[in-house]
Amino acid sequence: MLWSFVYILALILGVTALTFGAIMLSDLSGGAVISAGGIEVSLTPLELVVGLAALVLAAIIAIRVLGLLGAVLRFLLGDETALSRRFIRNRQRKGLEALTDATLALAAGEGKIALARAERANRLLDRPDLTRVVLAQAAEMAGDDARAESMYRRMADDGRTRFAALHGLMRRRLAAGDSAVALALARKAHEARPANAEVQDTLLRLQAESADWAGARATLAAKLRTGTLPRDVWRRREAVLALSQAAASAGTDGPGTGTGAAAIAANRLSPGLVPAAVLASVELVRAGNARQAARILRKAWEAGPHPDLAAAYAAIAPHEGPAERLRRFDPLLRTRPDHPETRMLLAELQIAAEDFPAARRALGTLPQDDPTVRALTLMAAIDRGSGADENAVRGWLTRALTAPRGPQWLCDDCGQVHAHWQPLCSQCHRLDTMSWRVPPVSGAAMPAGTELLPLVVSSPRERAGTATGPVAPDLPPDVPPLNGADT
Repeated sequence: MLWSFVYILALILGVTALTFGAIMLSDLSGGAVISAGGIEVSLTPLELVVGLAALVLAAIIAIRVLGLLGAVLRFLLGDETALSRRFIRNRQRKGLEALTDATLALAAGEGKIALARAERANRLLDRPDLTRVVLAQAAEMAGDDARAESMYRRMADDGRTRFAALHGLMRRRLAAGDSAVALALARKAHEARPANAEVQDTLLRLQAESADWAGARATLAAKLRTGTLPRDVWRRREAVLALSQAAASAGTDGPGTGTGAAAIAANRLSPGLVPAAVLASVELVRAGNARQAARILRKAWEAGPHPDLAAAYAAIAPHEGPAERLRRFDPLLRTRPDHPETRMLLAELQIAAEDFPAARRALGTLPQDDPTVRALTLMAAIDRGSGADENAVRGWLTRALTAPRGPQWLCDDCGQVHAHWQPLCSQCHRLDTMSWRVPPVSGAAMPAGTELLPLVVSSPRERAGTATGPVAPDLPPDVPPLNGADT
């Protein structure tokens, strides 16, 4: 409002000044005489001023017209002019509109429309680093694989779009199931942009799937450096990768070499990781350090009792008798004494020592409160060893055949049940998702009846020479069963 008032006031003042000047000029006497070719023209002062203004205006118009004619001539000769820039701006405007439409169509999932708009934008805009990216993504969405592949390969030749090309080609190879090529592309993409979290995760998974544990540990370290992984998660996954690297060479080198060091490092990073504790204890026993192996297993048992830990603890002294073994296991049994695994372990040790009443007391109400296959089978063995009626033994076995199996290795992401711990889930291929817990009833693997036979069909004396304890699947083949007898 204020500026409008100022403009109006300035206009009034200007008109007033011109009017006043014209009046002043008209009152002046004299003038000017212009003579040309025998013709004389007399001009008053007012006419002279108006004539000069008209002459200046005519000169300006002439200069503009000559400039326009020169611009048209230069345009026809191919030089850039205001006219050509106008055409260029119009072309860019249409290209940007097409690119915007393509981007919106991509967001809406309209692949064919996005591809058509992206092609138009590619023709109109001289920005291949921008239009090729949209064109490749639109071709992928529209199902034009050849066009998408061509665009990504052309993008790879441009330094600005090289990473986007490698990333797109990597995704395409993963979708096609070509893991080897995808791994090579992921390595190149990681070199081009080390801090990209998606490329880091993909490279880590592909390296783990191909058992490139050293490369996977380097990628995990890069994730820690770039801040895409918390330190506590890094420690756990570094332990998993170090354990996997150690397990790959377990038994192939001498005591105290790389395998043992990697296993001990994995256990130090994650003391509660059962396979790491087991492998570290095996390597320490091979190196002659049984006391340190026992300490590692007791610490892991305190974090979470597990049958593999008991089997590894038994392997420290493989030739001891049942009574000696029961005494040596006492420090382990005093750790988490009320845990179901501790109670079943004590019952197994008592069965091996043929002290069936003590074994029954160790189980207590576990067969009623948590009737798993193992608890019920132990009750069958106790009744058999105590001389109970065969019908009672068969009753326990009948219940065991349909009972839950108890805790197992489960993938936390997809719920897949695994017989043994693995660094990667066999179903969803995710790293470090195994946890020892009770699976859903539908997911629990039911044992066959023959799995129960060795424990309950033999005599007490024969049972002393057979495996009654948990067997660690990750142990070397020379590790004896829990009761210490050679098999």
